[in-house]
Amino acid sequence: MTNLQDPQDAQDMPNISDDANSPEPPPGCSAHAGAAPLYGPRFQDDPSGVYQQMRREHGSVAPILLEGDLPAWLVLGYRDVLRVTTDVQTFERDSRRWSCWPQVPADWNLLPWVAPGPVVLHTEGEEHRMRSMAISQAIAAIDPFELQSYCERFADDMVDTFAGRGNSNLINEYVYAVPSLVMARLFGIPNDELETVAKAVCATVIADDDAIPGQQRAAELLARLVAARRQAPGSDIISQLLQAAPTLSDEQAVADLMAMMAGQLPLTACWIGNTIRLMLMDDRFSLTLSGGRLSVGEALTEVLWADSPMQNLLGRYVTRDTTLGGQHLRAGDLVVLGYAAANRDPLLWSDSDAGFAGNSAHLSFSHGDYGCPVGAPEMAKTIAQTTVAVLLDRLPDVTLAVAPDELEWLDSLWYRGLASLPVTFTPAPAGQPR
Repeated sequence: MTNLQDPQDAQDMPNISDDANSPEPPPGCSAHAGAAPLYGPRFQDDPSGVYQQMRREHGSVAPILLEGDLPAWLVLGYRDVLRVTTDVQTFERDSRRWSCWPQVPADWNLLPWVAPGPVVLHTEGEEHRMRSMAISQAIAAIDPFELQSYCERFADDMVDTFAGRGNSNLINEYVYAVPSLVMARLFGIPNDELETVAKAVCATVIADDDAIPGQQRAAELLARLVAARRQAPGSDIISQLLQAAPTLSDEQAVADLMAMMAGQLPLTACWIGNTIRLMLMDDRFSLTLSGGRLSVGEALTEVLWADSPMQNLLGRYVTRDTTLGGQHLRAGDLVVLGYAAANRDPLLWSDSDAGFAGNSAHLSFSHGDYGCPVGAPEMAKTIAQTTVAVLLDRLPDVTLAVAPDELEWLDSLWYRGLASLPVTFTPAPAGQPR
């Protein structure tokens, strides 16, 4: 899991609601009787089945228990997610509003996602608009042709490292490596530190033993770069962010840059891995691997709808008692946005045979004022589409090395992504022209 900030004394975090008498849901309250745990082996192995059961039992908004059995609400309905992401007066972002802080243990493993800090993810109102706009302006300054060039170059470089072997675990050697290198380049990381930073950022996402040290190394480097760019701006994202929001403190700038990496990298990498998996196991795509690249674009769209790389997101905090999906939510409740479940809402897909081509109304990049910054989804698509296309061009006979049901998935509440993707192919020389 990506550690977004360093939480401090989380169990004492205040509720910032103006109503000092806002009720706190007691452990085991009746509203959460029969709540399903959003963790554990069953959820990891079959999240879609868990969502379907919740929908049958509770409707479009279900009571859930997060790890540690802390209560929350999971929004499963497409229209309900739209309401939450649109109504920022009732569903806000500052986690100090959460009424469960007294029950949160100091070592809670989800704490990095909810602990208040200097990051843009917990800002509201005018401050959020200013900082989100600055991120969008920094992204808008990226030359799309330069971005495409970086993607192709790094994808080719990574294929070269394993092309001669005839086999690879693409998750370790390709799926995370390419977007990590591209992001590091866009951030203006020096050439001699590109690989080090890429590995550090990968470690924060894959959540291995180097996750927290890797995040710390990346944050320390970003702090040095922020200080340097204030003195000598360049054309990179860091310089553009500082120019767009000159009042940001160094701490806020580093936090927002880390949030950009944490938001862009895992979603893009999971999108790439899930798309490769789909194309290698589904005849609708595998039959056209040697053809044009339209099949890659169609696969990318289908994954966003049917196998969303961002499956859930913390969080919204209820500012006043309200009703959502037939459930009574109280001020201070925590709401989890179930993007994957909402994208597969049966009320949205009454025709089970309907395709996804040309339909971009999915919620995989969120929605509303607190959705992905403008330009971020387009950047992710360029990286994902190029990375998939280069692999298939360079290794046209690539196939899964295991049965599809033997593939391992990340143990993550947030991301739907593969933990391994072993493939085989005819060995090819490095640097083979595409």
